Amino acid sequence: MINGVNHIGIATSSIEGIKDLYKSILEGCETHEETVAEQKSKILSFQVGGTHIEFLEPTEPDSPIAKFIEKRGAGVHHIALATDNIEHDMQRLKDKGFRFIDETPRTGMNNTRIAFLHPKSTGSILLELCQE
Repeated sequence: MINGVNHIGIATSSIEGIKDLYKSILEGCETHEETVAEQKSKILSFQVGGTHIEFLEPTEPDSPIAKFIEKRGAGVHHIALATDNIEHDMQRLKDKGFRFIDETPRTGMNNTRIAFLHPKSTGSILLELCQE
């Protein structure tokens, strides 16, 4: 069951370039940095209440984030919806005709299980299902 927003992903060409800015804006918020090799991304996360704001920097020129920045520039990349049963929600949405980029869950930051819905089936918005 989808039970909230886990995080908002924002594409950036340089985490170092925005880190101090957002530490100033989000003063006191817990931060976490991690490189997720499978996603070819370095991630800086700020916990803001029950939601995270994640800044995603590409680590390879062929990564999805690099391609996004090349096409659209830096900015909001996706919204991640929290689920307590990713397989169930994937099947439920597939049964309703939604398309997925990921046919099975893969590993995200902090060993979460994630799967992206294709934006062509979600009104041009990239949505991610995220199970902690």
